[in-house]
Amino acid sequence: MGGANSTDHSGGHRAWIGSFTSGGGRGVTTAAVDPLTGALTVLTAHESLADPSYLAHDPRTGVLYAVSETEEGAVGAFRPTEDGLAALGPAVRVGGSGPTHLSLTGSGLLAANYTSGSVSSLPLAADGTIAGPASVLAHQGSGPDADRQERPHAHQVLPDPSGRWVLSVDLGTDSVRVCASDPATGSLRVHAEIALRAGTGPRHLAFHPGGEVVYVLHELEPQLTVCRWNAGSGQLEPVGEVPIAPRVTPDGVRAYPSAIVASPDGRFVWAAVRGTDVIATFSLADGTEKPQLTGTVPGGGDWPRDLAADPSGRRLYAANERSGDVTWFEVDPLTGEPRRAGSVAVPAATCVVFG
Repeated sequence: MGGANSTDHSGGHRAWIGSFTSGGGRGVTTAAVDPLTGALTVLTAHESLADPSYLAHDPRTGVLYAVSETEEGAVGAFRPTEDGLAALGPAVRVGGSGPTHLSLTGSGLLAANYTSGSVSSLPLAADGTIAGPASVLAHQGSGPDADRQERPHAHQVLPDPSGRWVLSVDLGTDSVRVCASDPATGSLRVHAEIALRAGTGPRHLAFHPGGEVVYVLHELEPQLTVCRWNAGSGQLEPVGEVPIAPRVTPDGVRAYPSAIVASPDGRFVWAAVRGTDVIATFSLADGTEKPQLTGTVPGGGDWPRDLAADPSGRRLYAANERSGDVTWFEVDPLTGEPRRAGSVAVPAATCVVFG
């Protein structure tokens, strides 16, 4: 469960919470996780990096990484300590602007740069430090929404479970790109680009634990696209769409889905939706390609930007950006329904990761 310093004195583990410092956040917050209840207790905050909106933790080295979602775009590396976090050198430029997502590969770090519409790969040394400059793959294209899709907007990038491929989700081009990674340099090249329905604005995706199905969450239209995934050939095939909610409620509130999580046991999928501020639960009882919406519950705050499951899959955590808190939920083991269990104040909260 992470590096040597990821366990707190109570016997529980650590969580780290990103935030927008430009919106009043305190940078990267370190919190203790109660091993019995999942409750979070804020310990310290590290404010050296501007707008660390998305985080990734490497269990192999214990290092925590954070994007700086700014025009210049950078990634910082931190070593968890008894007192919080220690920076491992200065932040490194990603070669793109507005990075919104981070993930780890076998030997490097990937960043999705929303504003510039590109994906960066950065090499890592054995000790987890960033070992060199970024190589950048620029996306091309646009979509029909003139306000949001005037150009590419890469929103997420992550490796597939086999480790052979990298998938990048682009809100601006209504597509998912499957990329191959050069084993020597870590640089990416496009293997295939899969077009999704125009104007839907794909934001994030999640793999089913079985590795053969992908759920793509759309921001501009509240829906999931279900895709088959073939790791042998690197093929992603859309096979269906499942609505989450009306695009606009009867009282005029627009729904903006933000984050998607598949349960570790493969029985449920959850999606956070901003605007309506709910968490939607999908059952996979009818099969992995047939998610059924079984209900929604309040997300515990305003504007749930991120949703994360704890390592056990028994709890969900929603980072509510505008209300400035993280709310946690117990998951009903039979129905998958999240039940609110508590919350902690974290100004401008944007994501939660565990170690």
